[in-house]
Amino acid sequence: MAHLEGQERAEYVQAMFGRIAGRYDLMNRLMTFGQDVRWRRYVIAQAQLPPHGHMLDIATGTGDIAHEGLRQVPGLHAIGGDFTLQMMQAGKRYPERQPIMWTAADTLALPFPDNSFDAVTSGFLMRNVIDVPQAFREQLRVTRPGGHVVVLESSPPKRNLLQPFIKIHLNYVIPTLGRLITGEADAYRYLPSTTQRFQNPDALAATMRDLGFVNVHYKLFMFGTIAIHVGQKPS
Repeated sequence: MAHLEGQERAEYVQAMFGRIAGRYDLMNRLMTFGQDVRWRRYVIAQAQLPPHGHMLDIATGTGDIAHEGLRQVPGLHAIGGDFTLQMMQAGKRYPERQPIMWTAADTLALPFPDNSFDAVTSGFLMRNVIDVPQAFREQLRVTRPGGHVVVLESSPPKRNLLQPFIKIHLNYVIPTLGRLITGEADAYRYLPSTTQRFQNPDALAATMRDLGFVNVHYKLFMFGTIAIHVGQKPS
């Protein structure tokens, strides 16, 4: 599971998300106590999309972030890309998400020309990719000069008084919910384990700066277990 590397890990992640697609949104609400709605609103606010602009939400899943973009930005052209077709099929069942332009896309080799989008967003993508710098390079490439890349991602629990309780939630509560709601306890053991193995927010911000992003910053949510990073493509 979390120890897998390379193509083997990519194939595992793709199959895993395919299995949990039907209950993915429900699990997100339960795991986060509904806070994921607030995070998506913040993502779109940070994207600074102009009216009638163009947005790519990569690893869009069921299209939650892309839909929030459509809700906030008049006339937005929102593309939702993912390499797990079952997730996008689950998203298409929501009538309000019909305006999303869905497309099969691999975050490591995006099928779009340079400078295509005013903003690129993602939610819970980076801890699952096999090459984080390459994913960022592709997002930077397809973003227009002056545009923003906004990354919603989980972060390892900080060492403080809350850490034991957060680990109980990650390692026991979430897998139990996953088994009860989706029948896929393994998937919901994998997701918390990748959270705990992933880069801390400062390290992820440093990666973005090293790759050429400017004005990089982040904000923490949910006792520091969620970070939203923002970077800008140089004008």
